[in-house]
Amino acid sequence: MPFTADPVLSAGTLSGAAQPELRSGDGLLLRPWRAEDVPAVYAAFQDPALHQWHIRAADSEEEVAGWIEDWRKDWARERNAQWAVVDEHTGALLGRVALRAIVLAEGVAEVAYWTTRAARGRGVAPRATTALTSWALDEIGLHRLELMHATANEASCRVAEKAGFLLEGTRRSATLHQDGWHDMHLHARVQGD
Repeated sequence: MPFTADPVLSAGTLSGAAQPELRSGDGLLLRPWRAEDVPAVYAAFQDPALHQWHIRAADSEEEVAGWIEDWRKDWARERNAQWAVVDEHTGALLGRVALRAIVLAEGVAEVAYWTTRAARGRGVAPRATTALTSWALDEIGLHRLELMHATANEASCRVAEKAGFLLEGTRRSATLHQDGWHDMHLHARVQGD
């Protein structure tokens, strides 16, 4: 059965080229993950504050090495795209930003991020999210980016707002965290915002 609208983006839009490095313009570099990032990612996932809002835990560096290999392969699959967020001058890992649940034909994706303990309070998440969003909407041509966070996660709400994502509503009892079901705020940006 044919679709009634043309696809927004065609297969190969991402995988037809190498995953790019993106710069925030203010000291952050978003780059593809590397095997040498394993110890820093493992260390980040030992932080209890990360566990409060992130549904994944890291039991070993070997497990994290598998994640990074999957994150690197995701680019070719065009369903997820993950970047390490590092200090442009020192190379220190500050966090991660990602496009998840990419549907090229519909021109939509979900933005996700986390930051290391040392990076919190320095504006890393909103700056990295803004850089990724500009690239995804303006250069690649995605039409809509969504960002969701637990309503109790006020820091993520501030990140969304600083990165220009408008609050569209609340998804009730939408995500299971270690302490139970959470309502989730849904924010979005579309081309032209």
